[in-house]
Amino acid sequence: MPRLDGVDAAAELTRIGLATPVLVLTTFADDASITRALGGGAAGFVLKTGDPQEIITGVRAVATGGAYLSPLVTRRVLDGLPTTLRAGGAQVQVAALTDREREVLGLIGAGLSNAEIGHGLHVVEGTVKIYVSTILGRLGVRNRVQAAIVAHDAGLIPPDA
Repeated sequence: MPRLDGVDAAAELTRIGLATPVLVLTTFADDASITRALGGGAAGFVLKTGDPQEIITGVRAVATGGAYLSPLVTRRVLDGLPTTLRAGGAQVQVAALTDREREVLGLIGAGLSNAEIGHGLHVVEGTVKIYVSTILGRLGVRNRVQAAIVAHDAGLIPPDA
């Protein structure tokens, strides 16, 4: 891609409010690339070097409103979680959040983009970005995927999401 790489393209599509979910297909599995892609609004992250079936699974998951990470990427994300979260301390971690932050965290856990969260909560996307940054900082996690895992473990994902 001559002007943008895939991660930057995903962020731009999210920024302009395009409702099409983005699945990043890349050879880079480093933490920075994963964080940039997922933080930029990508709903999935698949490695070119993985099993070709992963690409198909990822496309199907993202196209139906879900999220997908290659197993290697999932392992990197899980390995990066703070020990307190891996040990089941998600309830304790989310107790420090406001009610609205817990609501946003649940929607992150459901795989919604910033634009979708903003639309559902009737706030602008910039406000959602501030919530997401605050939530990541308070939970001590590095990206949306880790936050989604916390949301799941804490039981914050709305049943209708």
